[in-house]
Amino acid sequence: MEESPILTQVPNVGRSLTRQTARDVIAEKLMVLIATNMLRPGDELPGERELANVLHVSRETVRGAIQMLAAQRIIEVSHGSRSRVGKVDLSHITVTIASPSAIDSYDLESVHAARLHIELKVVGDAAERIDGEILKKLESLLEAQRLGGDDAMRFLICDREFHLAIYRSCGNPLLADFVSDLYTYMMNYRRNAMSQPGAIEASYNDHVAIVDALARHDRDAVVAAFQHHLTRIYETTSVLLAAGEPA
Repeated sequence: MEESPILTQVPNVGRSLTRQTARDVIAEKLMVLIATNMLRPGDELPGERELANVLHVSRETVRGAIQMLAAQRIIEVSHGSRSRVGKVDLSHITVTIASPSAIDSYDLESVHAARLHIELKVVGDAAERIDGEILKKLESLLEAQRLGGDDAMRFLICDREFHLAIYRSCGNPLLADFVSDLYTYMMNYRRNAMSQPGAIEASYNDHVAIVDALARHDRDAVVAAFQHHLTRIYETTSVLLAAGEPA
């Protein structure tokens, strides 16, 4: 499977990606999923084929990345069963500009306001610049989301790839990195929110509307679709925080 150019644009933890292999990049992506609580200690990883489809790389690349993380005891590999996330705390690592723990130190109102102020500008610019290759990637991710059923973890893995692909199409890598950090906010609550009945279907429908608007390069429609999406994320997160639901 041909490696996606998106992989070469993913920000690295404190160093240039210039000399990284695809295996290194995928290992780093998996570390970010763990650092942001999208994957939690004890979670079974999706299968190699599923991860390869979502991350747009070969199964061999995914297998090599898992082996790298297993050597660091970040992932536990056992024959005859799925690989699992080890008992590790990676919340200190830098995802793009800041660590997840730094982002989570801000209150929900501040983060939501920042997302509305900056992210809508980013996705509006993406609407004007996005190309056919990224649109094909987004369509592929929509299909992966549809096939994922009610599994919140699998949906969110696709969701992250979906959002980052759009952010990186804006043409400003610093703004893309900044909104990527905002995306990780309260991911432990987001995973719980996505486990609620109807949540995945609602988010999937939001994504369909976003891709439709992007395909038409309709800036106003993309901004409106994203604003609806971000407002729903804010509202569901707010409910969980108010209820004091454990992460």
